[in-house]
Amino acid sequence: MPQLEKGGKWVYGWVVVRRERSIILPPDACVEYGFRSGDEIAFTRSSRSSGGFGIGRADRLPLLLMERVLAQGRIDKRSRVFLPPEVEAQTGSRLLVARGSRHALGFLSCGRIFEAAIRYRNLEIY
Repeated sequence: MPQLEKGGKWVYGWVVVRRERSIILPPDACVEYGFRSGDEIAFTRSSRSSGGFGIGRADRLPLLLMERVLAQGRIDKRSRVFLPPEVEAQTGSRLLVARGSRHALGFLSCGRIFEAAIRYRNLEIY
């Protein structure tokens, strides 16, 4: 898992929003965040500077993050998550998967780290 800039976020790679509005969670992220098949997850708003959203286990989110919840969902058997309508993401678009807080995994759609990742050639695509 590379850190693209000194002092920047660590990233897992890219996910592509599939035709059915699903994404695949990177295996390393599932291990680090304790995601398992069948887990109920919460989608949270991200910052304006990085866009996108976060995903955290619904049973582990602190009250502070509960105020930012957009929707809920589940992880399926293939580590796939279907994006609800409340989450803005276009089919075919790439999202940068970054270590967020210890509570939520980040899926970035813009910003400094996103731009650095575009220049980085060796990131996995899920």
